[in-house]
Amino acid sequence: MLEPAERYTGYTAYDYLEKGVDYREFAYAKQIGRVPEYQGLELSESQATRAKKLLEEETVISLHEHLQVFPEDMGQLRDHIRQGREPTAYEGLSRSGLTAVFDNGMDGTCCISSDAGWKYQDVLFDLGVRMADLAHQDFVIKGESLKDIQYAKETGRIAHIFALEAATPIENEVDRLDVLYGFGVRQMGIAYSEANYLGGGLKERGDGGLTYFGERAVARMNKLGIAIDISHSGDRTCVDVIKASTKPVFITHAGARTVWPTNRMKTDETIVECAKRGGVIGIEAAPHTTLSPDHPKHNLESFMDHFKYCVDLVGIEHVSFGPDTLFGDHVGLHHAFAAQLSLGQAHGKVEYEEVPYVDGVENPAEAFTNIIGWLVQHDYSDDEIRAVVGGNTLRVLEEVWF
Repeated sequence: MLEPAERYTGYTAYDYLEKGVDYREFAYAKQIGRVPEYQGLELSESQATRAKKLLEEETVISLHEHLQVFPEDMGQLRDHIRQGREPTAYEGLSRSGLTAVFDNGMDGTCCISSDAGWKYQDVLFDLGVRMADLAHQDFVIKGESLKDIQYAKETGRIAHIFALEAATPIENEVDRLDVLYGFGVRQMGIAYSEANYLGGGLKERGDGGLTYFGERAVARMNKLGIAIDISHSGDRTCVDVIKASTKPVFITHAGARTVWPTNRMKTDETIVECAKRGGVIGIEAAPHTTLSPDHPKHNLESFMDHFKYCVDLVGIEHVSFGPDTLFGDHVGLHHAFAAQLSLGQAHGKVEYEEVPYVDGVENPAEAFTNIIGWLVQHDYSDDEIRAVVGGNTLRVLEEVWF
């Protein structure tokens, strides 16, 4: 794991407020060392040196993460979320090597006013409070443009880009997309498992595809410069969105259904159609998603099995990484919110061995260290590694963000 970034000063979330007075204090999970470091990579000295150099020198972008720290006691999770003050993991990020990261917050489990989540007022509150915290330090900056990513790289900072996993909070109000863009949202999903006004989710028995309102929303996102994500949308809706959008589309965090046959993974058709129009798939590592027959116990190797398959299917220029990790007990989070996250429908009907964490891709602090190490170990060239850890994403953003 990298040493802390030079620019990181030790700031912790909401340092400008008084614990126990301005907000309720919780004991949070360790950002570094919560689980043992991954031991599955055996790099030679020259390989380790090359991997470290690539991580430090290249523009490294994660297409999908959750950058909060969670309580040590996941029994306190709902109380923690209800106060609407999610803490960003600055210490962990200082070890990540990331240049930019799309942070999807907890919009689906943002249960400030309702246990159902996805409420517009709750999402705005979450965005606003977290922006206030970002504004009180100078290491992690709010990323809204390609210039912000470039500035972060040049100055040793990290560009934090706000994203939402679904457009559900806009309900039937297309102008809410403008408001969310004004708040800094630069990437948005269509539907999160459950169908909404825009289209079908991957959990539904039937998928009616992109609705007429969904077409209006896609057109507005294209005009605004919001990158579109179809990771949690139904199969027909995915292809409809790709075809309706005038800009390339992201699958920010998924894998290949041919490798692991669950609804959460994407069909070859969806991956190919996304690539044909210039889009990129980011490989996912949330617990018990990107498993494989060769590596049915979820770890870095099963995760990279999906990477290899997608590269073979559509070419390395259309593949990247959206590990979908966080700081804390991700499996515990899934247990607490299984119904809201539609885990039964997304992962059902395929047997797998539950793991306590995904070894090698457990959190944002370690993910790209191990990803780049794996790529070096498997003899990918510097140009290929440069493309999949950031270059492919930048290419799409140059077209989508103007």
